[in-house]
Order: sequence, then structure tokens, then C-alpha cells
Amino acid sequence: MRMSDLVAKYIMEMLDEQNGTTEIQRNELAGSLGCVPSQINYVITSRFTPEQGYIVESRRGGGGYIRISRVKMDRGTALMHIINSVGKTLDRATAEAMLNNMLQQQIIDVQSAKIIAAALSDRTLTQVEQDKRDFIRANLFKNMLLTLCS
Repeated sequence: MRMSDLVAKYIMEMLDEQNGTTEIQRNELAGSLGCVPSQINYVITSRFTPEQGYIVESRRGGGGYIRISRVKMDRGTALMHIINSVGKTLDRATAEAMLNNMLQQQIIDVQSAKIIAAALSDRTLTQVEQDKRDFIRANLFKNMLLTLCS
């Protein structure tokens, strides 16, 4: 397992244990996990974003901390939030991360995630010119999620 996956898993466990909100001290967490503090920053900025259902607050200084909170919202609101967070383009890796996050938050079921992932895959879009794939992927993703809202 990669270090970023271990850090994310550790933070997720902390969130689960502490009712969806946790405070971490970056240097202490890095020390206990055996990584550099910048790895903690990378994981937080890439995996704990508002688009993925998290609020991150930080306070700098000697007693500084990073507070991560899981946003609680109903399924329809969560889907609309995700739809609105997708821009004009969506790359495959981001789409997969969003699907995994929706699965973890139980916004969609496994079968729906598999169908959406198949539709958004590069294999499906192989006949589309490379520079247009991310545009089409974004539109497909948004429309599929809109269908799930109704």
C-alpha cells in the first residue's frame, strides 16, 4: 500500500472514531506514520476536499492543527453538490476518485458505481479523440448522476 493510501486510511479511521470530525497536528502525524509532513498536506488537499464531502480548517503556529470534518448531507444534496463540482472536463482518475468517495459515503451502490466507471472508461471512449474525452466524460458523469437524483 502506498504511503498516501496509508495516510488517508489513518485519517478516515480517525474520522470514523471521532464522529466525523478530527484534529491532527501535521508534524506529529507524519512522525507517527513515518513520512514527511508534505505527504500529509498532499493527502489532505487531494482526498479531503469540499467536492469529496469534507471541510478542512487549519491554524498555523506552534499549537497549530488541521481540523477535518465530514459534511453530512442527504443523498440528493450530495449528488447535486458533486454534479456542481464537476467542471467542463473530468479526467479518468478524478472520476474514479469521486466514484470511490461516493461509495464510501454510501451515496451510490456498488452496481451503479461499476456501470458509471465502465461508461467513463478510456476503453469506452476509445473512438473519441483524446483531447475531447475529458469533456465527454464530464458530461456523461453529470448526466448519469442527474438520473440518480430522480
